[in-house]
Amino acid sequence: QAARFPKMMENKVFLSFTFYSTILILKMYVVAIITGQVRLRKKAFANPEDALRNGGLQFFREDPDVERCRRAHRNDMENIFPFLFLGAIYSLLDPSPTVARIHFLIFCVGRIIHTIAYLLQLRAPTRSVAYSVAQLPCFSMALQILLATTPYW
Repeated sequence: QAARFPKMMENKVFLSFTFYSTILILKMYVVAIITGQVRLRKKAFANPEDALRNGGLQFFREDPDVERCRRAHRNDMENIFPFLFLGAIYSLLDPSPTVARIHFLIFCVGRIIHTIAYLLQLRAPTRSVAYSVAQLPCFSMALQILLATTPYW
């Protein structure tokens, strides 16, 4: 497989980015699956046809636990998607592989802790601290991208 993309596979930063991005995307899939399972367990369906299939229109309703899962998933989309862009561009800037890996690791761990804190309703400020810590590498990458591209604007 490495022969198909030899230049890309030589970029250790991009490979590290790819690893952590894939972990984060898998985490998002897990949250989506959890949301579906909570819907089934709580019998709270977003669509009438799903409610009818699972007991009747009375189950076409919202549930606080389902909504919590949905908020966690939406928060992932609001934060992981920008990370995917920033990390990909940052990888092209030829940063130190060690520094880049630290950026990716901090973001990934922060997002995992954020999701755990959200879904398990951990005591404040666990979730907000995890969120804030995960934002630091994003701001760092964004700043470095801007500095590298400023001569071209």
